[in-house]
This record gives sequence, structure tokens and C-alpha cells, in this order.
Amino acid sequence: MVEGRSSPYRTSTPYNRDYVRHMTAIRLLLVDDDPLVRAGLSFMMGGADDIEIVGEAADGGEVETLVDRTRPDVVLMDIRMPSVDGLTATERLRGRKDAPQVVLLTTFHADELVLRALRAGAAGFVLKDTPPADIVDAVRRVAAGDPVLSPTVTRQLMDHAAGAAADTRRARARERLTALNDREREVAVAVGRGLANAEIAAELFMSVATVKTHVSRVLAKLDLNNRVQIALLAYDAGLLEEAEDDGH
Repeated sequence: MVEGRSSPYRTSTPYNRDYVRHMTAIRLLLVDDDPLVRAGLSFMMGGADDIEIVGEAADGGEVETLVDRTRPDVVLMDIRMPSVDGLTATERLRGRKDAPQVVLLTTFHADELVLRALRAGAAGFVLKDTPPADIVDAVRRVAAGDPVLSPTVTRQLMDHAAGAAADTRRARARERLTALNDREREVAVAVGRGLANAEIAAELFMSVATVKTHVSRVLAKLDLNNRVQIALLAYDAGLLEEAEDDGH
């Protein structure tokens, strides 16, 4: 395990440098069993002024110790590793108090573990062939509380979830959602469609602060960890299909 590496690489993702100078850097832990992948991630992330690489690990079994030592805000982790995989490490982390957000690196289409990992509490995932600037942006978005799932990728993921147990999941999901009021339900559907807070605010005619309040209430009422889990529950309940039928 390695701590504190950086590089002079500069990404192309635009952001306000005056704001960056007044904010606390995003503390990032890298986890991948391939040393070349780790080196590449370290190189690209080290060039972002608002991201600090606080450590690296070669296996999921090292993650909890490094999290205790380095206190990262975000863990960028391979889902497939030979000893302790990203799924197991994610489950362990998300069961802790004040757990960091987790973004998984994967090939997605060939990876059966992605859905399970998101249900376990991962904030999202990025493909390993994603452009460097987009991976940097994904870390920033997760640190800000937004899921790393575009509407298109969300639909692919949700379709991947369909199977023989779909009817049972739908009934259970609908029962859980009865805890929400109408406005919270609307926000949950919008989150499931992959909309950001500003987009939800514009569509539902409310302030961004109000959207954030509703999202927090949805998470608390449904005992969920993050927005991705809201999206999965909304899909399981059939709410995204209903939204499509209504023209959204």
C-alpha cells in the first residue's frame, strides 16, 4: 500500500479555480490489483488541483485499514480483485459510520457484480476505458453527493437487473415506498431518471435546497445509503416505467 502519490498531469475538466483555492481537497483512495492501472489513475488524479491522493491499495482486504489511516472522502476501486473483491470491500465500508463514498471501476457489460455492489451502497461506477477527464469528474461528482450514473447507463443497469424475481422485488419496493409522501415520491422518480439536483428543481418547480431536503428525507425514510439506491428502488417498484409512459 502506498500513500500520498501525485503527478503533474492536468485534466481538461473545467472548474472554478478561485473556488478550488477556498475548498478542502477531495481525499481519494485508489484500489486496484493492477499496478499499471493504479499508476495511470494516480497520474491522472494527481494533476487535479482539488483532488489529493491519500493512499493506494492492491486488494480490497487493505481498504479498511487504509480508510482508518487516511480518512478518504472517496474510494475509487476495481470491482474484480483476486483476494477481497470490490463488492466485499464496498459492503464492509458502507456498514461503517461515516463511510467514504465508493466508485467502482469495471467493464460493466461483462460484470455480474455491478448491480450487487450498487445495492450494497456504492455511489456509482465508471468503465475502465472512460476518458481521464470524465473519471476525474466522476470523483468530483460523488464527493459532491451526486451519483455517477448517466440516464443511458442507468437504463442499461436497470435492464440488467430484470429477472425471474422481478415481480417479488416490485411488490416489496412498492410497499417500502408507501413511507414517502407525494412530493418525495416525485423526487425519488427524478433521482431514478438520473437527474441532478438542479434539473430536479427546474422540473418540479422547487429550489435546489428543497430538492436536497427531499432527497435526505427519502434516504432516511427508506434507510438507504445514497441516490443510486433510490434509483434502484424506484426501478424495482416500476416507477421509472410509469414516468416514461407519462412522457418523462
